[in-house]
Amino acid sequence: MDAPLETSRLVLRPFTAADAEQLIALHNDAEVMRHLNGGKPVPRERILGETLPRFVRGGFLAAVEKASGGFIGWFHLRPPEGGPADELELGYRLHRAAWGKGYATEGSLALIDRAFDELGARRGVRADDGGQRAVAAGHGEVRDAARADVLRGLAGPDRGRGAGRGRVRTTPRTPAPCRPLTTPPP
Repeated sequence: MDAPLETSRLVLRPFTAADAEQLIALHNDAEVMRHLNGGKPVPRERILGETLPRFVRGGFLAAVEKASGGFIGWFHLRPPEGGPADELELGYRLHRAAWGKGYATEGSLALIDRAFDELGARRGVRADDGGQRAVAAGHGEVRDAARADVLRGLAGPDRGRGAGRGRVRTTPRTPAPCRPLTTPPP
């Protein structure tokens, strides 16, 4: 899951200790953090002692713009903390300079493809009003529906704010048929 991944404009690669200063800058940009913690700076000691070691352990990928070689943020595709191992959470956080350029979409779609191609995902879900909504089940159209749901989520009220997350559920290679849901389950 932590292998480097390239898109047309990005390299998503595992974090290293050398990424500390870039991560500190990202997590201390008040505008980036505004919708996550009210814009409060994250203490350097916390990033160095907790956040960076967790990112280096895995599941998080540093996002580097190919054209400039500059760090623009991060993406993750991993089981959520305390959540089921068969469900992968997709998320990202980007520097303001990267907002509005399609990087969130590009990186997210590449990770969704990885989930389906390499990790055996058979169904996509996205957090929706505190619950989850199945976005696809069936044959052949599962990946397209999951990709479309990510795009719908990116076009929602948080678009352009530099952070987001959703989930891609992995199920056994021979899943029971499911019907697509149009509304969140009760």
